[in-house]
Amino acid sequence: MSSRKQRRRRAKERRHEYEYVYVDEEGREVDVEPAEAAKPKRTDRRSPATRAGRKVDPPSWRRVGRRALLFAPLMFITIRLLGRDQTIFGSLIETVFLLLLFVPFSYVMDSVLYRSFVRRAERQG
Repeated sequence: MSSRKQRRRRAKERRHEYEYVYVDEEGREVDVEPAEAAKPKRTDRRSPATRAGRKVDPPSWRRVGRRALLFAPLMFITIRLLGRDQTIFGSLIETVFLLLLFVPFSYVMDSVLYRSFVRRAERQG
C-alpha cells in the first residue's frame, strides 16, 4: 500500500504533459518521435539490475572453510590485542574455540540465505 505522499506524487507525474525535444546540429529544437522517446537506449551490456541482487550460490563447506581461514588470523590478532596478559597458547585455544562456533554458524547462515533466495526466485517466476 502506497503512502498518501507517494500517491500524490504519482498523480502529479501523470497530470503533467512533457514534451521531449532534442537540439540538432544547427541548434533547432526538434520533436522526438513517440517511438523513439518510449524505448530506452542501453549502452552497457551487463544484465539489468534486479531487486534480488546477485545470484546466491548454494552453501558449501569449502566456502565456509575459506571464510574461516580468512577470519582466523583476524580473530587471533583481536584476541591477542584485547587479552594482554594471556599467553600465546591461551589466545590460540580461544581462537580455535571461536572458530568451532563460527564455522557451523556461517554454514547455517549461508543455507538460510540460499533458501530465501530460492523461495523468492520461485515466487517471481
